[in-house]
Order: sequence, then C-alpha cells, then structure tokens
Amino acid sequence: MEVRRADKIAETLEQLVFSGEFKDGERLDELKLAEQFCVSRTPIREALHALVASGMAEQIPRRGVFVRQPGPVELMEMFETMAELEAACGRYAALRITDSALDRLVAANENCQRALAQQDHAGYYAQNEIFHQVIYESAANSYLEKQALRLQNRLKPYRKVQLRFRGRLDQSMAEHVAIVAALQEGDPEQAAAALRGHVAVQGEKFYQLMASLNS
Repeated sequence: MEVRRADKIAETLEQLVFSGEFKDGERLDELKLAEQFCVSRTPIREALHALVASGMAEQIPRRGVFVRQPGPVELMEMFETMAELEAACGRYAALRITDSALDRLVAANENCQRALAQQDHAGYYAQNEIFHQVIYESAANSYLEKQALRLQNRLKPYRKVQLRFRGRLDQSMAEHVAIVAALQEGDPEQAAAALRGHVAVQGEKFYQLMASLNS
C-alpha cells in the first residue's frame, strides 16, 4: 500500500514540476510534502527516491532533494541518444526475437489499443513501457538492454507528458503497428527506422514539449 501511494505521489510531483509549481533547483521538503499530501514521511521519502532515480530530482548529501530539470539542449541530446538506442535494439531484435517474445509484444500492443480507446494516457504509457522493454530484451545484448532501460527511465516523465499532446496517442499507436510488422517480418533496417522515428523528438514536437515544461 505504501509503495503504491508513493508511486502516485511521485507522479503528482512530476506533474507539479511540469506545471511550474516546483522550479528547477527548488528543495523538496519532506515534512511540508507530508502535510500537503496528508501522509507520513515514509511514502514521501519513497516518492522522492523515485524522482531521484528517474533524474527528475537530485539528492545532495546533508542538504536534501532538489528539483533537477534538464535544459533544452540536454533534453534534445537525451532523446537523440534514446532514438539511436531504440533503433539498435530494433535492428537486433528483428534478427533475434523469439515467437514467445513476439506474442508478448503483440499482447502489450493490444493493451495499448484498449487504453487508447479509453483515452487512458497512464494505462497507455504503462503498456508502452512493456512494449519497448520486450524489444530491448529481444535484442539479446545485455549491455545495450541496460543502457536502453536506464535512459527509458530517465526520459519517462517527458515521454509520458508527450502522450497528452493532441493526436499523439493515435500517432503512437500507428507507429507501434509499423514496429510490430517490421519485427514480425524480420526486417532489421525497417525495425530500426520505425523505432528511431517513434522515439525521436524533433521540430514542432520538441517545441511543444519545451513549452509544456515552461508554461
């Protein structure tokens, strides 16, 4: 129960950072947050640990936890790197994915479709994470998988907020369909291209993202 509550608090804190309620460099006070959320300090501490783990906050010894927002250049660089990691995973997975992994991929995609039909952004992202993690695993390269998982976790808050842009859920679903088709056909270059395009944030999408973080 405490862990689930902490997860909800962490998600709320992410949204408060995006909305400007908490500014870059601001200290997140455990006691004040416990009062704000009407909980003990334990789930607050767990929520802050989750923010630190995702890179949304920074723990400074003997000082506390502070909001950590990347600048536009750093954020763009992270998305560019993530796009290339995903492309590499897709290329290898097209050659190495098993039938059982393909079944799990299709199942995750069907769950994404159900979430889309309900306009359930949180549910869609949860299944989207599984979808991508099946691809990382199917690359059968443990070092690449670890790097992809690490950056996926770091970019999670930003990829989640993107899904709230108008039309993005439908676009994401269409891209998933192309990714699944490329992997089913065993086409490494098509899989790489589909995943790179799915993750890359360029032009108008990036301006939308930065505007949502600074509004």
